Amino acid sequence: MKKILVLTLALIMALSCFTALAEGIKVGIINLDPSESGYRQANVKNLTDTFTAENGYDATFVTAPTADKQLEAANGFITDGVQYILVSAAETTGWDEVLEAANEAGIKVFLFDRMIDCDPSLYTAAVVSDMRQEGETAVAWLESLGLEEYNILHIQGQLGSAAQVGRSDPLTEKCEAEENWTIVREGTGGDSWDPNEARKIAEAAINAGESFNIVYAENDGMADGVVQALDAAGITHGVNGDVIIMGFDCNKWALEKLLAGEWNYDGQCSPFQAEVIDGMIKTLEAGGEIEGLNELNQIISVEKGFDATTITQEDIDNYGL
Repeated sequence: MKKILVLTLALIMALSCFTALAEGIKVGIINLDPSESGYRQANVKNLTDTFTAENGYDATFVTAPTADKQLEAANGFITDGVQYILVSAAETTGWDEVLEAANEAGIKVFLFDRMIDCDPSLYTAAVVSDMRQEGETAVAWLESLGLEEYNILHIQGQLGSAAQVGRSDPLTEKCEAEENWTIVREGTGGDSWDPNEARKIAEAAINAGESFNIVYAENDGMADGVVQALDAAGITHGVNGDVIIMGFDCNKWALEKLLAGEWNYDGQCSPFQAEVIDGMIKTLEAGGEIEGLNELNQIISVEKGFDATTITQEDIDNYGL
């Protein structure tokens, strides 16, 4: 009888382990709207291709374009008892309480794409771009042109997001420091980085007679929106045009515009973080420790900017999204 009881208990434990494995590692993933940009579409696809049942996950994906919706989703995941939460934050602030609750519940949090302004101990790791470096690289490229006057139409992304802050601040600081650098007009594409909103900002500047020779748009879609306004007004742009066009994200179609000389610059922003986070989770599940993190618990994607005068088809094939 005792042997039967022991065998029964062993079978129950084995079945429990099998069920847990079959269910997979429970992960909640909070991302922004894929319609925001080609970058976001590639980012979402990378995540959905990686966090699959076949790869050992029970993953729930939530699209939440605003901070309040993201915090609501995170609290829901904590209540549901997920093992890991992955988040691309709509805003850099306001996360402390939720992250502390996740820690208290034993849930590990991974940041991807965008940083959160908090103590690094509140998240396990961040796999992100250095958004400020992206901005610094773009501004350095612009400075290298040696123009007499820098009159800039600045189209910002979602205000308060890491991408917007990182890409805006170096330009703002440069304009404050140099007399011949001026932001003629500044506006935002809103939470969705909307090309139509960017077009409207450009149209308003043109209709007001404001003269600008540079468009610094914080993603490719918004740069394209501005170009539509320039074309409608008969204003030339690109390598041999009157207005320099700058975008970010390196969508393939945008890099093709560089190659054609219609745009001048595009800053890279890598959307491929899922495989890195997958490796980290698998390491933790195996009882190991994550290696290679910096003092902010980050792994930084290596990125660069592309110039219309030097870009090649090979660059487009290798880096275009």
